[in-house]
Amino acid sequence: MSESQVLGDAIGTGLTARAIEPNAGEGDSGHTHESACLNCNTPLVGSHCHNCGQAAHVHRTLAAFFHDLLHGVFHFEGKIWRTLPMLAVRPGRLTREYIDGRRASYVSPLALFLFSVFLLFAAIQSAAGETKIAEKDQIAIKVDAGKAAADARKELPALQAKRAQMVAAGADTNDMDMEIASREKVAAVMHGVASGEKIKSTGFTLLDDVVSEASANPNLALYKMQSHAYKYSWALIPISAPFLWMLFPFSRRFHLYDHTVFVTYSLSFMTLLTATITFAGTLGISGATALMGIVPPIHMYRQLRGAYGVSRLGGLLRTAALTLFAFIALLIFAMGIAAEAGGG
Repeated sequence: MSESQVLGDAIGTGLTARAIEPNAGEGDSGHTHESACLNCNTPLVGSHCHNCGQAAHVHRTLAAFFHDLLHGVFHFEGKIWRTLPMLAVRPGRLTREYIDGRRASYVSPLALFLFSVFLLFAAIQSAAGETKIAEKDQIAIKVDAGKAAADARKELPALQAKRAQMVAAGADTNDMDMEIASREKVAAVMHGVASGEKIKSTGFTLLDDVVSEASANPNLALYKMQSHAYKYSWALIPISAPFLWMLFPFSRRFHLYDHTVFVTYSLSFMTLLTATITFAGTLGISGATALMGIVPPIHMYRQLRGAYGVSRLGGLLRTAALTLFAFIALLIFAMGIAAEAGGG
């Protein structure tokens, strides 16, 4: 990916996030050359319209246009520089203050999430270049699939012999039949991957199209997976929020809105962390990947403690549960993306 494409992604990032953000928090620097608002025609009493919030005077110059562009990309209304340190160091306080109504001081969770997603995919593109599986990697995948198919076939004679003994003894063979059928299906699917044949059925309707397309054209399948993950990344929010609710079921103090704000800020941090590690990898910084196993649980714990005021023990227990829930949510998201990519 060229530098111009990366810059384009960055500009799109800032503009999208700014479009979502309200105008609250702007400095009192507008002019009052007009007597009525140019947007809603309300009589002006200050530098901004008290009805719709638009600045009293709108500049109509090319310089003003590029000023707005740079302001949107690099300033985020000035709130990004207050939000990011809080997100990294005091995520619980950030979450609680936003929930309690301190909105003008911080970037909204959704705007920050969109910003982080744009940044992550820009990082992936700049690090990996064109989305493509190298020929040697495709060969390695086929070799591994061939070994898996052979291993599955080796186990079949022993299982069939055991089934024959069970039949002779008059025992129920339903479980054994399911085990044998499962091994046969695995052997057939892995053989199809190894030989490059189009796989007709995996036994799971949801995955049939995905596996078939991936075996026939892995590069196209990878591209479609990445494209759909980018397009539907927002779905992680509604997928994750109910899991967080399960940590505080039927609570009168904490509501689904609280959990949604928590989840969105948490996802924003994890996405920014992944983007940072990706950029670090392109710079040759070794060991950065290890942070993915250390930082997320610590961040979850601190956010839970600060946002919900739980005890240390309660925070630890809920962090363990939330870590498990995060993996489940990612699995659900990945399966949905795979199904969408296979169907599209």
